[in-house]
Amino acid sequence: MTDWTMTRRSALTAMAATIAVPAAAKRSVRLIAGTYAREGGKGLYPIGYDADRDRWQVEAPIPGIDDASFGVGGGPGGAYYLVREQTQGEISAYAPGWAKRGTAPTKGADPCYIALDRASGCLAIANYSSGGVAFHRLDPRTGVPGDPVLFDHVGKGPNMARQEGPHAHWVGFSPDRRWLHSIDLGTDTLYAYRFDPTARTLARPVVAWHADPGAGPRHLVHHPRLPRAYVVCELSNTLVTLDAAADGRFVTRSRLSTLPAGYRGASQAAHIAIDPTGRRLYVSNRGQNGIAVFALDAAGVPTLLQHIASGGDWPRFFLLLDDARRMVVANERSGTLAIFAIGPDGRLSATGQQLAVPGAVLLGRL
Repeated sequence: MTDWTMTRRSALTAMAATIAVPAAAKRSVRLIAGTYAREGGKGLYPIGYDADRDRWQVEAPIPGIDDASFGVGGGPGGAYYLVREQTQGEISAYAPGWAKRGTAPTKGADPCYIALDRASGCLAIANYSSGGVAFHRLDPRTGVPGDPVLFDHVGKGPNMARQEGPHAHWVGFSPDRRWLHSIDLGTDTLYAYRFDPTARTLARPVVAWHADPGAGPRHLVHHPRLPRAYVVCELSNTLVTLDAAADGRFVTRSRLSTLPAGYRGASQAAHIAIDPTGRRLYVSNRGQNGIAVFALDAAGVPTLLQHIASGGDWPRFFLLLDDARRMVVANERSGTLAIFAIGPDGRLSATGQQLAVPGAVLLGRL
């Protein structure tokens, strides 16, 4: 069991960050961290945060849940879903307390992202290495996924080291629940699948948007109020703003680099998140090892606000805890979680808090 204690150097920073947390946000937070076994991870790590004391604690890992690369909760019967990156992909449903309810194949290799439509009890998975999307109907009582319908992507991109074939990297249901979208890094394509939440069916995909050749789009987020979406491109290290149309398609509005001006080293953009107000957007850069913070104006147009070091090596994932005014960054290769305070303007400041979680690649809130 690992417990963080405050150093003298970080005391004033942490004190200021704690004071900045609104009184109404003071409560306990429960998280999980998924880890890669090849990088020293021992399973799924529960993490607690006592906001009143500004104290984090990593608990003993839950055995038997190795290589959990992505997860999402809120399924029928309180089910929580985790996928494991392996050649024979699978998704497992867990009850509260982490008793396994059931497992289903994803019919693809290395599943890496999950989208859940809670109202209909449907779930979709991006299979990275095989390049396709698995669509599951969930048992309405237990939440266990049924046998999936598989949709394969086809094509390739100009970067033969990374785009020799399709690589589905993200899936998500549209805010109006009429579409499932999937991003394919290998084909530089965003696909749209017509979704019927009543019939619980998914139609064959159509091309919704093409990224620049070789850009390698990775993840997408929707603006909470506007018909805008934002794509982070891993290979080109760019943030692309899109206008969303009612037919499920998108049009490019603007492009911005996710890297600091003058940076010339190797880097791969990774995760993207937007705050609930639609005023701030965050992107992580692996290699450059930083977080880029963008301000969004009333029209949803981003401008760079800040670059800040991620507090470790290879920030693959991060989690916004808006009610606690914190960001937790999973630095995969250094095996650490770095804690940042979120200021009133959305800027980040390092708290000095570091948690040891070897091979951390996933963060989820319970």
